[in-house]
Parts: sequence; structure tokens; C-alpha cells
Amino acid sequence: MKTTIRCVLPVLVLFGLAACREAGPDQTAASPQSSQQLQAPQEAAAYGKYDNQVIMRIGFKVPDSRLNTGDSNDNNPVSRYLESLTNIKVVHAWEAKGEEPYTQKAQLAIDSSDLPDAMVVDRDQLSKLIDSGMIADLTGTFEEYGSSLIKDMYDSTGGEALADASRDGKLYGLPNVAINADSPTLLWVRQDWLDRLELPAPRTLQDIEAVAKAFVERDPDGNGKRDTVGLSAYRNIVYGAKPHVNGMDAVFNAFHAYPMNWMEDSSGKVVYGSITPETKAALAKLADWYKRGLIDPEFPLYKETQEPILSGKAGMFFGPWWMPYYPLSESVAQDTRAEWRAYAAPLDAGGQFVTHMAPVTDRYLVVRKGYEHPEAVVKLLNTFTRLERRRDPNTAEVGKLDDFAAQTGIQPRAYYPFDLLIDYADAIEKHYGDLQQALHGKIAPESLEPDSKLLYDRWMEEKEQPKKNLEGWKVANAYRYGAGVLTSTPIVKKRSVYYGSTPGMQLYGAHLQKLESETFLNIILGDAPIGAFDSFVAEWKKEGGDVITEEVEARVRAKESTAQYIGNKDGIR
Repeated sequence: MKTTIRCVLPVLVLFGLAACREAGPDQTAASPQSSQQLQAPQEAAAYGKYDNQVIMRIGFKVPDSRLNTGDSNDNNPVSRYLESLTNIKVVHAWEAKGEEPYTQKAQLAIDSSDLPDAMVVDRDQLSKLIDSGMIADLTGTFEEYGSSLIKDMYDSTGGEALADASRDGKLYGLPNVAINADSPTLLWVRQDWLDRLELPAPRTLQDIEAVAKAFVERDPDGNGKRDTVGLSAYRNIVYGAKPHVNGMDAVFNAFHAYPMNWMEDSSGKVVYGSITPETKAALAKLADWYKRGLIDPEFPLYKETQEPILSGKAGMFFGPWWMPYYPLSESVAQDTRAEWRAYAAPLDAGGQFVTHMAPVTDRYLVVRKGYEHPEAVVKLLNTFTRLERRRDPNTAEVGKLDDFAAQTGIQPRAYYPFDLLIDYADAIEKHYGDLQQALHGKIAPESLEPDSKLLYDRWMEEKEQPKKNLEGWKVANAYRYGAGVLTSTPIVKKRSVYYGSTPGMQLYGAHLQKLESETFLNIILGDAPIGAFDSFVAEWKKEGGDVITEEVEARVRAKESTAQYIGNKDGIR
């Protein structure tokens, strides 16, 4: 028999928050008691606590953080709190530390048909699990037990997130949501160096060259030594789908090149972005920069790509909007004189800022077919998502978790049962807009959503005591400069036409990726001429690339045909 679910009344957070938002500065928001009376049955199902304990076996990705003595990966302040709210006992069927080991362990579970009750999988693994019939159809379960918060977040993707986790109208996984703001790569610059050398902000490729040259030659840190770096870089050159520290994706995008992504060319044909003439032009530019000493000459040697940023030697690097959280907070901790600013650069030849967008989702929470309590997985996701988004009404207990984070440096999300974060696709733009409204006195700070209010408080801490509390510095600088640039800059957004895998990728992919990485690096370092790119393209095609391209083309056209068929059916109706 199914365990009965008991409603826990003090969980109404969304209605309470709505009341707070609607109340003016001189009005009183609805009391918790009156808010509880408005609770919808769906929210009761989403957050209700089981009478009898439910056991859930999961695959767990172990974080890098180290817990206090007495705590363990499955018994710590976060896990105990979530269990107290749900009465769901989470047991780690297996653990793996790091992204790659976790993916391998999940794959082993799939190959051996020995799934835990729930785990997070990637796109290819989801497809295989659906094909094999090993995971539950969650369509009805999510409809009944999914919280309105999570449903709203999925809706912010225009239906793309849930569609990506579905097949034939059935939902087989609960997807993460990629935040739009995480896709663009910005140019982060030592503003104090720019000011010292009286240089204008870089906008174009030529501007970046001039600034990098000055940072190398004109002693921007004033120590009398030629020991600074113009532009730091990532050993593998680009990240492809989602940017990170030191990736050169923005330089390629300025040439309308999108390496490691499947795109449509001007004729409508599917093409692999790493083999286009535009990619060759971008490589030639980077090779020229490296030859002239504008790019850190030691970038291929670093164990951690952010080393020159942390050491205070780098004057510019590429990275997403959130770089003040890391590594820039560490840079400022080492040298409080460091002032970093973000710029939407380089622009393309037409003066536009072009960026490749990450997929809407890339990981999925799945449930073993036959697990007695699939709704428990949804309820856990509801509960920790509400906590992560500062919507949890249990303020005293949440305060204890905040204290735990402050004392240990461990964020609660590190010990959520599943490595699956969900937010509004436009969350960063929303937060930035709310913050600007509050900072300019157009709305009362008290009317902000809890997550925006926390950001506002941190921003004000930084404003009152600059660089005294790095938590405040992280928020203020990430939003003021990172998010601020994104919201004020017109962006040309390019999306891939295909993100999945094919049989050919499984067969030839590793070899072709190695060939690509080595060729790109050798060209930039000057160990191979730019003409080697043409040889690379020919070899890539011959060694399996053409086979893969045909497979991708077929799948893209099949998807288009299906979409057209559904559209025609809807039109007939």
C-alpha cells in the first residue's frame, strides 16, 4: 500500500510572498495564518509530509567540500533538515566524486540494469533509459505533485525544458533549467590598470589587442617589473556549450564561429562549427595574438586555468557574468586594489555582440520504473528547490543552515540529494531589475522576493563597507557589472540545432575530439601553420566526421518533420 501523506500547513510561501509584494510601503502583508488558509491542494501535495518513513536509494555526486566530524554525505545538517520536512530517508546506493566519475557510475548502473530509485543522468543516458523502458513515466506524478514554483520555472523556458525530457508526450525526467545569463562570455578587465594607463574600455578585437599590449609592456601594476599578462587563456581553447573561466568562445563568436556545436550554415545545411572557414579565421587571430605575446605564454601549462587571475598577473580574461563569485573574489582577497569590470566584447565586424546559447537543459532527474514512491522524488525536488530559492517559510531552521554555511563555507546545495538546480530562465535579469528598482527607491526593499532581498542586503553591505565582506562584494560586482552589462547590451543569440549523441559519435567522437583539441592548440602556439586547419578538416571528415554529420542532419530533419506534423494536427483541430 502507498504511504498516506499528511499535509503540513506552515508551508505556504508563495501566497505569503505574493501578499507581501502587493502590500504597499504603508500596508501590512497577510499574516501567516491567513496565508495558510489560502493554500491550494496542489501545494499541499507538493510539500506534504509522509506519516510513515519512505526510503529512497539514490546515486549521489560527492562535492569537493569537507564536512565536520560526525557528519557524512548522507547524514548532515542539510539531509537531516530535508528529512525532517518530508520524512523521506535518503540512502546512497552509490557515490562518486566529480562529474566524470559520477557519469561513469551512472552509466554502469544503466548498463547493468541495476538502477537506484532515483538519479540524475545526462541527455544520452536519458535517451537510453527511455529506449530500454527502465524509468518511470512521470507525466501524471509531476502534474499532481510538482510545486507551482517549479512549474513556473519550467514555464519560463517556453515549454522547452519539459519537452526536452519527454518522448511521445510522456515526461520521463525532471530537467534542470539553464539560466540564459550563463551563456554569454564577457570580457573581464582590470579596471584599475585601465585607469592607471589611461586606456579606453575595449570593445573590438583591435581594442583588446591594444589593451593586452599595454598590459604586457607598460607595467600596469606599478611594481617596476615586466611580469603581467595581457589576456589569460584556457588550455582547451573553448568550452563549447556553456562558458567558463578563460574560454576563448567570445573571440570565435565575433567571427560567427561556433566550435564544438552543430549549427546551420547560410544554405540551411547542418555543419559542425569547428570545421568552418570562420573558425579558421578566429584561430588565425588567436595565433597572431599568441605570437605577439598578447596571450599568456604559459597558458597551456597551468594545472588550474585561473592561476594567473588569482596571482594578480592577468589583466583580462573571458568568462560568464558570475566571475566575481569565483575566481575574482579570490583575486580581490589577494589584492584589495584590484578592480574588475565586465564588457560585452569583442563585437563582430558589424558592431554586434554575438553569443552562442547553451541548451535549455542538459541533465535530468529520473526514477526507476517500479519504485513505489515516484512522487517522493518530486516532493524532494520541490523541497530543496524552495530552500535554494529562499522561499522556505521555516525561517528559524533556514537560519541554522545559513549559519552552517557561514561557519564552514559549505553551501547547502552541495548536499542536496540531487545535483539538479532549477530557476527561472531569466532569473538573473529579473534579480537585476528588482535590485535596480530597490536601489533607486522605486520599490521598497521589503517587497522584494526573498532571493532578491538577500541579494539586496548583500549589495548594501558592500556599499556601506567596500571589500570588507566578500560575500557582499561577490553579489554587488556580479550583478552591477556582469548582469548589468547583459541587461543593457543587445545580444545576437545563436543556438545549436542538435545537442544529443549519435552512433557515429560513440564510435568516432573521442578520436575526433582529440584531433580537434590538438590541432587548435598547435595552431595557436605556432607549432603548426594555419594551413594545418585545412588538413584537420579533411582528416576530420574522413575519420568519421562525415558519418556523424549525416546522422545529425537526419535527426534534425526528422525533428523538424515531427514538429511540422504536430503543428498541422493542431491547426486541423
